[in-house]
Amino acid sequence: MPRYFLSKLAQSLLLLFGVLFLVFIMVRVTGDPAALMMSRESSPEQMEAFREEMGFNDPVLTQFARFIGGALLGDFGDSLHFKTPAMPLVLERLPATVQLATAGLIMAMLVGIPIGLVGGFNPGSVIDSVGRLIALMGQSVPNFWLGLMMILYFGVRLGWFPTFGRDAWNSVIMPAFVLGLPVLGQLVRLTRSAVLEIRGEDFIRTAHSKGLEPKTIYTKHVFRNVAIPLISVIGVQFGYMLGGSIYIEAIFSWPGMGGLLEQSIGWRDFPLVQAIAVFTSVIVLALNIFTDLAYSMIDPRIRYGR
Repeated sequence: MPRYFLSKLAQSLLLLFGVLFLVFIMVRVTGDPAALMMSRESSPEQMEAFREEMGFNDPVLTQFARFIGGALLGDFGDSLHFKTPAMPLVLERLPATVQLATAGLIMAMLVGIPIGLVGGFNPGSVIDSVGRLIALMGQSVPNFWLGLMMILYFGVRLGWFPTFGRDAWNSVIMPAFVLGLPVLGQLVRLTRSAVLEIRGEDFIRTAHSKGLEPKTIYTKHVFRNVAIPLISVIGVQFGYMLGGSIYIEAIFSWPGMGGLLEQSIGWRDFPLVQAIAVFTSVIVLALNIFTDLAYSMIDPRIRYGR
């Protein structure tokens, strides 16, 4: 187990270094960073002073070493728009994004997994047909369009939910549904296919031939094997939901990291963009490590090698 963990940790650190490298060159491959960050009305003297202040006149290797050192300490410089350190601004928005992603994931799990289980145990039933329709919608309907339609119908016409913000207790319902629908559809399809596959395995037929009760078979054999792919998908999807909610947060004016990223790109606030990108990558990599560890605890074949 320690060897497996160290292997995953080394891979994650290598990926993190790659992320830091990509974030570093993000504002340099498109031209002069100062020209991107400063307004077009800035004078040449102001541009040169800004380059000197930000260290853009230093050699590239020196800039990269300074960026890596600051990133390891959580220091990405001051936000050009807010004139304060960038990382505290990201951490201030983190709870709202975690709330939205958690609500969307819980909704997807509570609806998608039971429907997938019922569809797998009773293929061709009404619930199975409804589940496959939900899965198709979740994988095909654009979430930004669905968000706008829900705002128009449930928010404006019916007035059931707030159309923007995070003030009311029910303001999270619509954005969480829109964010979680693709995950819900994926969970329905994955759960259904896993149940259908496991039901045909030899050990399930052997358990039936031994006279074990169906409840025991489903609990100890079917559900446990279905949980193996589900844990992997849920962990990865939660990371994507944390980092990929920019459109949903922008549509519903949700005060999270996605909305802050959308604003900082418009402001050309690259220190803030870099802080959000690196912080989100760290969260996703950490979730992947925990997911792999949970996966290996359930399936020892992963831990010791097939």
